[in-house]
Amino acid sequence: MRPRQTILLGLLLLVPVLAFLFLYGFGSNHYALPTYLPERADSVRVAGGGWQRDTVYHQVHFRLRASGERYVTSSVLGQGMYILQVSTPGEASAQATRALARIQEKFRREPRVRLATLVAVPGAQPPALVSTQLEKLNEQYGTISGKWFVLAAPPDSVQYLGQYEFGLSALRPEHMPFRPATEPATLPAGRLLLIDHDQHVRGIYDGASIHEVERLITEVNVLLYIYDHRH
Repeated sequence: MRPRQTILLGLLLLVPVLAFLFLYGFGSNHYALPTYLPERADSVRVAGGGWQRDTVYHQVHFRLRASGERYVTSSVLGQGMYILQVSTPGEASAQATRALARIQEKFRREPRVRLATLVAVPGAQPPALVSTQLEKLNEQYGTISGKWFVLAAPPDSVQYLGQYEFGLSALRPEHMPFRPATEPATLPAGRLLLIDHDQHVRGIYDGASIHEVERLITEVNVLLYIYDHRH
């Protein structure tokens, strides 16, 4: 090979390496996750006297019974972020529960990531009996105290929360407006939701799909990155 060709080949090989080093050293990564369940668009005044249209998104709110006859609220879970499952009978929900066990181990040492599983229990049961049932489920799932919460509500409340708070029955949860009263009432099995510290739904996943669970893990890391690098 001629010297001139050798030099040209070296330059061609060197350019991508230099570009990578430049981007690695001086570039910045910007990530964005979608926000689901938009309710309306409001006009807000901005600096300079103009107006800007901002989308208002639905915020999740609940207060649910946990083991030990205590209650857990969405604001407590949402101090960082949490992954929510509404458990329904069937294999899809069982697979989603196993996915949560994997995610719990993956983020065991990350206190900003919590998990919650909502189960239906008859409303007439005494609180002590409900607490016992939840303790058994905690043992069955292998939950870590303070990390993964098993929560209970009567079946009609679970249905209401799934439709009106979590938007699980929404056909197009990314499109405005979110109107749960007009959506189908059937809750899909095996769904997992990623909810951020503002109580906004940031991701909806099929917990029975390996690829969807991998996407969930990736997007949890993206949200952590956003938290760590916000200004």
